[in-house]
Amino acid sequence: MAALTVDGYCHAGAGRVDSIVAVVGVHHLEAHLFAPLLEDPSLRPPFVGLVVSGGHTVLLDVPQWGSYRLMGRTRDDAAGEAFDKVAKLLGLGYPGGPEIERMARLGSDTFGFPRPLLGTGFDFSFSGLKTAVLYAVQACESVERSTADIAASFQSAVFDVLVDKVLAAVERTGYPTVVLGGGVACSKTLFAQMESALASQIHLAVAQPRLNADNAAMIARAGWYHLEQGHEDDLTLDPLATMPWPGLVDATQ
Repeated sequence: MAALTVDGYCHAGAGRVDSIVAVVGVHHLEAHLFAPLLEDPSLRPPFVGLVVSGGHTVLLDVPQWGSYRLMGRTRDDAAGEAFDKVAKLLGLGYPGGPEIERMARLGSDTFGFPRPLLGTGFDFSFSGLKTAVLYAVQACESVERSTADIAASFQSAVFDVLVDKVLAAVERTGYPTVVLGGGVACSKTLFAQMESALASQIHLAVAQPRLNADNAAMIARAGWYHLEQGHEDDLTLDPLATMPWPGLVDATQ
């Protein structure tokens, strides 16, 4: 017996399915919030959720599973996308996050790049920061010699903004827990900075990197939740990039 889940953004399949118990549509971003639950079954809402990846940066008020209030989102580039583009500017590999984090350990925040929308609402914007890095690269006589400092300065700017928005959301909601998900959540530097800023009174839930990157386990866990709630689809369900996030309410309006 097997349950088949359909991800809202990608297909994933493995092995032979002899009998399908149910078909459950799962939204890719919602599944990222369920990833820490795979390692910590005691994790429960309410919590502030930050899903930060190559395609998305969203800040959420999560009063209960299946109910999500959108507090903020990126106005242009997602954080992970900005990492990829800056890594390319610096001649580093893909994906950009791990490459920049590795290089940043060798440098320091000497460029003082802008922190877009810092202290201003819950939305994010990383396009202007990416442009500031481009100008810095063009101005450097030796990009190779400056790569580590540019990487460290860029990473510091992005993470300062992410932490600032999460702290503001915690203050607004009063929630005792923050859930961090998505590919960028694999960063040890981001985890350490977020944990330090939240201090001991706020619990920070982050899955291991193997569960933060896109994976079938998080899809299955979210699908299990929806199945328990009696939500089922039929075999006509197709994966759609525009699939609506079930239970999401836009609270930014």
